[in-house]
Amino acid sequence: MIRYIRRAAALCLLLLAALLVNAVRVMLVEAGELDANPANRRGSIARWAEPRGEIVVDGKPVTGSRDSGEQLRWERTYRRGPLYAPVTGYASQTYGTTMIEHAEDGILAGTDPMLAPLPLWNDLTRGRSPGGDVVTTIRAPMQEAAYRGLDGKRGAVVALEPSSGRILALVSSPSYEPGVLSGTGPGVKDAWTRLTTSPNQPMLNRALRQTYPPGSTFKIVTAAAALDAGVVRDVDAPTDTPDPFVLPGTRQVLPNSARGCEDASLAYALQWSCNTVMAGLGVDVGLAGMVEAAERFGFDDTTLRVPSWVAKSTFDRDMSPDQLALSSIGQFNTTATPLQMAMVAAAVANTGEIAQPYLVDRTTTSGGATVDRTPRRTHRQAMSPSTALQLQRLMVKAVDEGTGANAAIPGARVGGKTGTAQHGLGNAGTPYAWFIAWAQAEDSGRPAVAVAVVVEDAEASRTDISGGGSAAPIARDVMREALRLEAESRTSGTPGARGTRATDPPPRPHGPPGIRPAPRPADTPATRPRTTPPSPPPRPRGAPGTAGTP
Repeated sequence: MIRYIRRAAALCLLLLAALLVNAVRVMLVEAGELDANPANRRGSIARWAEPRGEIVVDGKPVTGSRDSGEQLRWERTYRRGPLYAPVTGYASQTYGTTMIEHAEDGILAGTDPMLAPLPLWNDLTRGRSPGGDVVTTIRAPMQEAAYRGLDGKRGAVVALEPSSGRILALVSSPSYEPGVLSGTGPGVKDAWTRLTTSPNQPMLNRALRQTYPPGSTFKIVTAAAALDAGVVRDVDAPTDTPDPFVLPGTRQVLPNSARGCEDASLAYALQWSCNTVMAGLGVDVGLAGMVEAAERFGFDDTTLRVPSWVAKSTFDRDMSPDQLALSSIGQFNTTATPLQMAMVAAAVANTGEIAQPYLVDRTTTSGGATVDRTPRRTHRQAMSPSTALQLQRLMVKAVDEGTGANAAIPGARVGGKTGTAQHGLGNAGTPYAWFIAWAQAEDSGRPAVAVAVVVEDAEASRTDISGGGSAAPIARDVMREALRLEAESRTSGTPGARGTRATDPPPRPHGPPGIRPAPRPADTPATRPRTTPPSPPPRPRGAPGTAGTP
């Protein structure tokens, strides 16, 4: 009998050892694969078991959380969702995250180790910190002015603070309501299908991730290249450029929309947007010089993050002389995002230096303590300071006496450049209207804002589309808000458009790490409380549909 008991005990020990080996195999070898298995809902349940932190604009949250009572408990909510969707993105239990919701997901979800009170605290306690907050650089009045100006038309607006790189407005139109994607179920799937199949592409962030031919706004880059290379030494001297101008190596004539461009100076060419002069200067600078100049402004850069990724703006490295001439006026294969063209304007305003653009001012814990702050960094030196000062004067003249008169602001120094970019087969598409500009108050020592506007209105008549007519008024309204905010800051001593940092949010009561306050009733707001020109002069124009028109 004892012999059989021993055999049974040995078999039990063997089975126990096998179970232990299998448990170790599952925990150490297969754990990652099992965690990543779509059928495993434990991660999703834990992720949405607590409210996310908030995204803050001008000291006020523009996001919140709602208790759904479902297994994935807390759903994301948005205040004025379409206005801020290009900034916040969406946080969906079904489709993931985008924009700041994605770039700062660790902070907002409470999984970032920097939120823990002590190193490795969450690993030891197997808990999770309350979600932190993300304080943006966006100024609400400027964002609203840009959104109103586009008025549902397809296009985008980006406004920067030239001296720091802070993004003050980021608007893409038409927009969408990110809250409809927050939860699960048929309604969310129907909303996703509707948004992703819409011909207007409301979920496309045109400010950061759509590139357009920049048209005549690119002439600022060509002018900087010509001045820095010494091709032009006197901006008021004739350039010996014929009109009509035959593209090198071809019989194709490059037309002008303005008159008086034959042998015109660089100053006149920028004031009235002469295609022939700028194309000729690009050829004179040469392919290598133009490529180098474009790269100094940020073209062909694939590394830019704000913190969301930004589409690459392009300037070809291999072109024939006639293609180089067209590229020098923002046509052929030259493309740019609105952010890139705002950086071009900012470079002129900031004496040639481009500050690293950024959208997140700082991140904080749920109690308001700063976790991380974005420092000011130099991104690139686009041109020499002397070249930037000359271009400032020429851009001001383009607004005061040239094509950009619709952007003039009384009591302010405004420099701008119009652009009407052709596209489509045989340039048959409705042109894109561009305007880039910067503005400086008369009693200020430096520009407060640089802005880029693009409008792609598919319903407009070709003759109604122009950078000066369609885009400049939007830029003017955004710059006016920036100057007003700056003036208020000087008067009251509170932060304004320049160098602003939203007030630290007040602490929120919370318990030990990993414990949230009791949920609010479903009918209360699911957020945590916070403290709170003259018309342009007429000028003769040439035939419509010419490349690189103003």
